[in-house]
Amino acid sequence: MANDAGLSAEPINFEIAAAHATSRVPIASPASLVADVRAELMGGDFDTANLVVVEDQGLFRGIVRLEALLAAPPRQLIGDLMDREPPVVAPGVDQEVAAWRAVRHREAALVLVDASGRFQGVIPPDRLLAILLAEHDEDLTRIGGFMKDTAAVRTASLEPVPRRFRHRLPWLLVGLAGAFVAAGFVARFEEQLQQMLILVFFIPGIVYLADAVGTQTETVVVRGLSVGVPLRRMVARELAAGLAIGLALGMTAGPLVYLLWHDLDVALIVALSVSAACSTATLVAMLLPWLLSMSGRDPAFGSGPLATVVQDLLSILIYFGIATALM
Repeated sequence: MANDAGLSAEPINFEIAAAHATSRVPIASPASLVADVRAELMGGDFDTANLVVVEDQGLFRGIVRLEALLAAPPRQLIGDLMDREPPVVAPGVDQEVAAWRAVRHREAALVLVDASGRFQGVIPPDRLLAILLAEHDEDLTRIGGFMKDTAAVRTASLEPVPRRFRHRLPWLLVGLAGAFVAAGFVARFEEQLQQMLILVFFIPGIVYLADAVGTQTETVVVRGLSVGVPLRRMVARELAAGLAIGLALGMTAGPLVYLLWHDLDVALIVALSVSAACSTATLVAMLLPWLLSMSGRDPAFGSGPLATVVQDLLSILIYFGIATALM
């Protein structure tokens, strides 16, 4: 009654339905009596027994669910009781497609049938649930832009404190070094600051706006890379968006500075600096995640701190460079 043949001796692709199926299930013919099938179930050793597969001359004909088998009259034929059109999938179908087909049809298990109509196995309820959980985790991590590998995500989430420390601290030390370099850049423009102290007031705002624009682009790029979208498909649109955002912020900041401080030179410096810094932030935020991804490092850990450092330095250089040129 039970089919003990294995599915395949070839290397298994764990992303397809066949990798999760078993053929150790109750099997009967359409001419079998309900009483006989029940008796064989009592002494059988199956991986799952919540349905009986019905075969005739080697071809799949349908299934009988356990609850229907238990409720049927003993002398009824299995062929009269079976569901002739249950949901089935091919062995090579993606595991997620298979699992969701079972969910949509409210099936506790799913039957695999090949192109010739022969029964290949059943995905039991516990394996369907495991597939759904794994695919759910993978979708969330990809949407969040963390990692492609769900196992790697779980490892990173559960790793001990010393490993967390080692993974994160180096990037933050890079940020600390960048802070000292930024302080050095500001010191080099001491003369300009003495001539126009008001310039100091706008450094935090320009740096923040550039970082914010860069963070938005970085999030889009990291998410895109994590789901396999090539950078070349994102470059043109992100650059155009960054340029448009930079121009819009600059055209907004300039008049506001002039309205509040009544200094046309400062207003022009701030407007140009905001536009240039925000536009370059988009380029930096695209390149760094891509470089980290190409080098085999997780862009979710490194791109944020590194992009912040690089963009902060560029924003300060752009700001004081424009100020020096216009003063």
